[in-house]
Amino acid sequence: MLVVLAYVVLGLMLGVLLCLAWWNWGPPLANAAQPFRPEIARACVECHKKATPGIYADWMRSRHAAAKVSCLHCHQAGSDDPDLDRSHAKVFQKGDNPWSKSEYMTPISGVVSPKDCSRCHPDEAKQYSVSKHANTLQIIWTIDPWLNFGLNSGLERVNGCFHCHGTVLKQDKNGRLDPMTWPNVGVGRLNLDGSKGSCAACHTRHRFSVAEARKPDTCGQCHLGPDHPQIEIWNESKHGAIYHSEGAKWNFAAAPGTWTPGVDYRTPTCAACHMSGSGKVLTTHDVTERLSWELQAPLTIRPQDFKPWPAKSSWQEERAKMQAVCQQCHSEEWVKSHYAQMDGVIQDYNEVYLKPTKAKLDELYAKGLMPKDAFFKSPLWNEFYELWHHEGRRARMGAAMMAPDYSWWHGFYECKKRFVKFHEEADRLIKDNKKAYVAPNFPGATGNTTKPPQIFIPKK
Repeated sequence: MLVVLAYVVLGLMLGVLLCLAWWNWGPPLANAAQPFRPEIARACVECHKKATPGIYADWMRSRHAAAKVSCLHCHQAGSDDPDLDRSHAKVFQKGDNPWSKSEYMTPISGVVSPKDCSRCHPDEAKQYSVSKHANTLQIIWTIDPWLNFGLNSGLERVNGCFHCHGTVLKQDKNGRLDPMTWPNVGVGRLNLDGSKGSCAACHTRHRFSVAEARKPDTCGQCHLGPDHPQIEIWNESKHGAIYHSEGAKWNFAAAPGTWTPGVDYRTPTCAACHMSGSGKVLTTHDVTERLSWELQAPLTIRPQDFKPWPAKSSWQEERAKMQAVCQQCHSEEWVKSHYAQMDGVIQDYNEVYLKPTKAKLDELYAKGLMPKDAFFKSPLWNEFYELWHHEGRRARMGAAMMAPDYSWWHGFYECKKRFVKFHEEADRLIKDNKKAYVAPNFPGATGNTTKPPQIFIPKK
């Protein structure tokens, strides 16, 4: 009995020592080759408390601060790291403040990447790395005519497409980031250390709040507008209506893996359906999971058939996961009936609207009445584009997330108008053997068409 008691006491003492070590030293440094120096960590905090009080306030209220994760743990860099910010040393000059002595100079990186975060969050970083979010730059450079044909300018891209999709970060010899690539927290950003993405896209710095990432407004930063109006669709749905009525009372701050429907929240947000653990379905940072259709594609296809980034699992397996999430609040019959309706909408869109219109466009190509590179320069081509890219997506996504106004008035009703307009003009051109109008000069078509080699690896 005494031996057992001795082991228990020894175990408790070891546990206390480990906790104290963590409290005093924190998690692994951003650069393990550098020794941890508490005085430097304190210097960072004291300096930024005055220089950037907003950053300091966010950090002080974060779980990072409670766990003694300092600025240094995330930002420290090695002297030969590719993301080293050499200009930062100029901040630490004698006399600036009591902490900024010359011996406290330390190399840092201004950009914290998923590779940095992976030291404490390895599973999340690994899941994120294989998602469509992290690899969205490769996806859009594979299929997007705006980029591949240089139809928008560099500034239009940086302030539009790349704001959500991410930039390829660049810096000068002094470590200053190129303003055409930074600031940026795009989900597919290519970082200087070779990693992809930005955890701050959803867990904004320097609070890095799990509660914030669970709320729909976070996803709605990018998933909005005429071409991917998920936030507007969700707001109209019954889920959104209930959230806006009583969501302020829900517990969004539950520990990871414990956020429970019916306990912490009543109806799901984007994260609850696509990422959070629910019942037997485990939490994931790969938003590519749980999808059984590619609703954004011109012709709706299964995720494993999406050539730019094919899913590694079957759609049946992923549908079962999503249905299991739904069944935390709905009956099996309710869930399967909803999916039957959604599948019917997809078949209707594919067969009635997209396929006949694509066939007519191909006929125009074949007869030489429209060049195959008429992207956005021909009003008739734009009619085809918006049929699937705008109305068609709204019809399908509205059905998937139960927003009737988006499925009908913003969706199929507009599809009908676009369908009639396109076919009327196309039939007239074919009858008269007349070429479609193509603008001789297209504004802002100055974008670089070279695929970034870091994100585009040709298939062998």
